[in-house]
Amino acid sequence: MNACIRAVVRTAIAKGIEIYGIRNGYEGMIENHIFKMDTQSVANIIQYGGTILKTARSEEFRTPAGRAKAAANLIKHGIEGLVCIGGDGSYTGAKILYAEHGIKTIGCPGTIDNDLWGTDYTIGFDTAVNTALEAIDRIRDTADSHNRVFFIEVMGRHSGAIALSAGMAGGAEGIFIPERKTELEAIIAQFGKKKRKKAFSIFIIAEGDEQGNAHDISKKFQESFPGIDAKVSILGHIQRGGSPTANDRILATRLGSAAVIGLLEGRYNEATGIINHELHFTPFEEAIGKKKDVETELWNTNLLISC
Repeated sequence: MNACIRAVVRTAIAKGIEIYGIRNGYEGMIENHIFKMDTQSVANIIQYGGTILKTARSEEFRTPAGRAKAAANLIKHGIEGLVCIGGDGSYTGAKILYAEHGIKTIGCPGTIDNDLWGTDYTIGFDTAVNTALEAIDRIRDTADSHNRVFFIEVMGRHSGAIALSAGMAGGAEGIFIPERKTELEAIIAQFGKKKRKKAFSIFIIAEGDEQGNAHDISKKFQESFPGIDAKVSILGHIQRGGSPTANDRILATRLGSAAVIGLLEGRYNEATGIINHELHFTPFEEAIGKKKDVETELWNTNLLISC
């Protein structure tokens, strides 16, 4: 997100616009944690994960009174438009803020889950996949040395995008994602076929898979193969931090700059995105309401090579 913040600030300044930062998201908007930014405000931040502006959930912003207070603070500072970096919850808040108070907003898709409609990739996804992949590669060394089967759980409560990409790149023999059903039965059948050529295996599980988490699936697997030495590793929040990849920095920069240009062109209630390498604007209504599936071709390729 820092690369996106940097692009927003520098594009605004290049266009002669005063630019303000809001600490802690909508909560900071309510508490008037709003401050003027300049080029130096975003110096030396592009290589850091997370966000210098911080973020926070805001129960008060869910209320009309909270949103009225937030809007009043924006008006007090002379703010005419917002750039919102986040997911569908952030977009929903921006959409309601416009409906109630006329605050125009452009969104930038910031979520590691890559589950927002209107863009091929979201800010943070590529970094999360590569972080997970590094861990998978390290675990593979242990699995190989000790002839073990590892069940590795990655983030993705409603989306299997990280699991699918990291699993394919990491040579997993099975991938479990919430968008596809009955993977366990097929994988057990494949695992039991003939004599195995190697004694270790790697399976990747998205935390939101309908058949359970990594511990649940490992237990079910061992019921069919009681002799295997199975281990579980949950990667957790390490996927949400760390220095962003080049792809994420470039994507965030393009989307942040485009958001400012979009506001200047009169756009609002839309989200920026890159589709087939080209910039697109998608109405919040679609970005929030439409369900983004994992790539069918990618999933079918995974099925062919997971053997």
